[in-house]
Amino acid sequence: MGNPLLDICAVVDKDFLDKYGLKPNDQILAEDKHKELFDELVKKFKVEYHAGGSTQNSIKIAQWMIQEPHKVATFFGCIGTDKFGEILKKKAEEAHVDAHYYEQEEEPTGTCAACITGDNRSLVANLAAANCYKKEKHLDLEGNWALVEKAKIYYIAGFFLTVSPESILKVAKHASEHNKVFALNLSAPFISQFYKKPMMEVMPYVDILFGNETLPLVAVIIHHVRSALFDPQTEDIEEIAKKAQSLSKENKKRQRIVVFTQGKDGTIAMTFPVLEIDQSEIVDTNGAGDAFVGGFLSQLVQERSLEQCIRAGHYAANVVIRRAGCTFPEKPDFH
Repeated sequence: MGNPLLDICAVVDKDFLDKYGLKPNDQILAEDKHKELFDELVKKFKVEYHAGGSTQNSIKIAQWMIQEPHKVATFFGCIGTDKFGEILKKKAEEAHVDAHYYEQEEEPTGTCAACITGDNRSLVANLAAANCYKKEKHLDLEGNWALVEKAKIYYIAGFFLTVSPESILKVAKHASEHNKVFALNLSAPFISQFYKKPMMEVMPYVDILFGNETLPLVAVIIHHVRSALFDPQTEDIEEIAKKAQSLSKENKKRQRIVVFTQGKDGTIAMTFPVLEIDQSEIVDTNGAGDAFVGGFLSQLVQERSLEQCIRAGHYAANVVIRRAGCTFPEKPDFH
């Protein structure tokens, strides 16, 4: 489950970032001051459109890595009954993802501006329809819940905590009660800063926690378990990962796995090096984190080792950063 968005990607200049108060490498929700940003982006720069949204990106990558059978993954999210919504449905179909959208007429389909400068990207999401997902109008429907029951792995990006935490909890509890895998991504700094309560409510059900080194997870942990666990000044990512792993957990049959990516510096789970890449080959880091998760999930669902899951995550991210948007060639070359 997640926020289905249509990505509008463009290489911009520093003046554009400054005009809208954007950091070169960040992920934020659109405010009133960003209203004109989307139109200006389309008018002023050469844009590309891609079906996006963090969770949907990861699911697309997982399906691409697996290739066949098609529709190994089901995706829930909310869209509008408009042109962008039709594009998203078409793109999901092309990616062989089994998308079951909740369609409503009040809000238009969500969009995400990816403002690229060098190898940085600043994401501004206008959730619109994605913000309108309703548990009782979609997840609770018999046919949809049957799809949840059929699944054996669940993945939701932290972004969805801003939309429907009650939907996340229902799925997370189901996974825990049936000893199935529930994975959550910390997603972006603002999630752990402003949505601590729903995040910590779902944390006891999390079997796999994804994140990256820019996230202020420290603040979340300190806020809830105080500094008794560790020095609040620590910036040691491995130390933070260990403490995240030790947070309370409902399903004792599964030990929590914490996977923090660190861009070119590798991945913390037990520390795995990333694939080398010449900086000149990097086109767009937008979607690298989503691609990592997709690669990881593609092996997890086949019950491969943690090392193999991380290798696949690194491979997928390495492919995606050489291209614009979260896109990929026809077939993977992963062995």
